[in-house]
Amino acid sequence: MKNNRIEKLRAAIAPYRDQLVNHPVYSTIKSLQDVQQFMEHHVFAVWDFMSLLKALQRDLTCVDIPWMPRGSANTRYLINEIVTGEESDVDQLGRRISHFELYREAMQQAGCDLRNMDTFTSAVQSGATVSSALKTAAAPEGAARFVENTFRVINTGKLHVIAGVFTFGREDLIPDMFLQLIRELKQQFPDKLDVLQYYIERHIEVDGGHHGELALQMTEELCGEDDAKWQECETEVIAALKSRALLWDSIYTAVCQPQQI
Repeated sequence: MKNNRIEKLRAAIAPYRDQLVNHPVYSTIKSLQDVQQFMEHHVFAVWDFMSLLKALQRDLTCVDIPWMPRGSANTRYLINEIVTGEESDVDQLGRRISHFELYREAMQQAGCDLRNMDTFTSAVQSGATVSSALKTAAAPEGAARFVENTFRVINTGKLHVIAGVFTFGREDLIPDMFLQLIRELKQQFPDKLDVLQYYIERHIEVDGGHHGELALQMTEELCGEDDAKWQECETEVIAALKSRALLWDSIYTAVCQPQQI
C-alpha cells in the first residue's frame, strides 16, 4: 500500500519535475560568467536545504539535555545518517566538509561574487530573521522567494510535509546535460570548475542515490497509512517544485540579460 501511495505521488508531481529537468536555463549557460550567475542564485537553495534537514533532525530525534528517546528508532537512524553525509561529507581531497561549505569553495574557485551570501549568513548568525537577512543581503529576488517558501514549509511544523518536500522537492533535479556542460566548460577553464564538478557528481551520487532511498523510507514512515498526510505531501511538494521553477526562471533571466545587451 505504501508503494502505491509513493507511485501516486510521483505521478502527480511528474509534470513539475519534468519542467525543472527540461528548463531552458541549462541550455542557456554557455560561459564561465553564466555559471557564476547560476551559482550566485543557487547557493541560497544549497544553504536552505540544510535547514529542511535540521528541522527533521530536531523533531525526529532528541537534541535536548537531558536526553530521552524520541520517536521511532528507524526514523532516527534514517535522518541521522542523512545529516552525517550532508553536514560532514568529504571533498575531493578527503577533508570533512558540509555540502554548503563545499559549494562555497566551488564559488570561490569559479570567481563568483560571494558578498550577498556572506552578508546573509553573517546577518543570520547575528540573530536576524531569515526574511530580514535576505533583505539586508539584497539576495536575488528569485532566490529570496525560494528560501521564504522553504521556511514556510519548515514553520508548518508538520514533519510528514517537511519530509515530503525534502524527499521529492529537492533531490535528483540536476539533469545529466548540466553535468556534461560543466565538464565541457572545465576544458576551457581547468582551474575554475573542478570543485563544482566534484560537488555535482557527489550530489548525484549521494543525494540522488543512497540518501534518496533513506529519505523515501523516512517519508513512508511519517505518512504511514494516513491519506490526509499523503495529500498534504503532494500539495506541498508541488508548491516546492513550482518555487524551484521560479528560481530557475530568475536565473534564466539573469543569464539572458547580458546576452540581450
